[in-house]
Amino acid sequence: MRVRKVVKELDPYIPGRSQDEIAEEFNLKKEDIIKLGSNENPWGPSKKALYNIKNELNYINRYPESDLEDLKKEIADYSGVDSSEVIIGGDGADEIIDILAKTFIEEDDEFIVPLPSYMYYEFLFKPYGAIPVYGRWNLDDNTLDIESILSKINENTKMIFLCSPNNPTGALVSREDIIKILKVTEEKEIVLVIDEAYFEYSEVNNVDIINKYSNVFIMRTMSKVLGLAGMRIGYGIANSKMIDYMHRIKPVFSLTKLSYYAALNTLKDKEYIKNSIKNGIDSRNYLFEELSKINSLNVLKSYSNYILIGIKDIGITAKELTQKLMEKGVIVRDCTSFKGLDEYWIRVSIGTMDEDKKFLEILNNVIGDI
Repeated sequence: MRVRKVVKELDPYIPGRSQDEIAEEFNLKKEDIIKLGSNENPWGPSKKALYNIKNELNYINRYPESDLEDLKKEIADYSGVDSSEVIIGGDGADEIIDILAKTFIEEDDEFIVPLPSYMYYEFLFKPYGAIPVYGRWNLDDNTLDIESILSKINENTKMIFLCSPNNPTGALVSREDIIKILKVTEEKEIVLVIDEAYFEYSEVNNVDIINKYSNVFIMRTMSKVLGLAGMRIGYGIANSKMIDYMHRIKPVFSLTKLSYYAALNTLKDKEYIKNSIKNGIDSRNYLFEELSKINSLNVLKSYSNYILIGIKDIGITAKELTQKLMEKGVIVRDCTSFKGLDEYWIRVSIGTMDEDKKFLEILNNVIGDI
């Protein structure tokens, strides 16, 4: 068959393992497995969202809402912007990335991503003929190498992706570095995408600059703090002119009826959001403190809901360690597939306090047996 060359050459994206997979592979009970591999909210969704989803089940024979104005208003209020500055997508933030490509990318345009970072940008952009150019994160102090970005900008650069907090390192991009990049890119009409999928856990965001700079786009998801990973809802924030262009290419019915009601009612559940943020930060801080006590681990400070850990001093690879943990019912992320990392890094997501304690006990036992 005549498959496009770019598709044949595309590296497949490797997601985290599911509880069902691990239960079947290792003959474990699904309910006993601790899933700390996919950066999810372990406390479950909003009860208000669940109630409204159940009420709408009898109407899934009808098309979903198309203009989404009331949901845009809720997102705008949540984000501190105007509803004309919001675009909503299905499939988490992945559809938003795809719309960015469809709106701005021509064949042979370049986009810059510092490594290691979220690899799905590349996965979605390359089929449109875009060429990835790599900057760098400094793993020694977990900061963005700003010069590695600025030095790669040329006449072919169309977009730059900055994930803040960065996935998988958990680091924030400083406001100073963001402004440096914007001052160079605005006159060149290069779009700077700031991926704030985890901004609630950092309690830092960049929404205030969307109308100061015409070329900034902020991308977010409802899969993390808002507990809707299974409903696949994302959104973007930018000046209204940019949002208008993106709406011209966006599919009309990309959000399902149930996803729409889940998002709308989760955003109205202020107590749920407050608790999700607090519980997530408490879990992350507890994990960081306890993991840092293990001398053989290189634990990076995180402002997100996951922690990147170097394990080279343990004496085995990430693949081997994650295998040993899965055998005991714990899923963490082997980060070997992340460009910019070698085979000695794992990423651990937050769990409930009980899950965190059980994980730490199992991890210590596994390391002690090596």
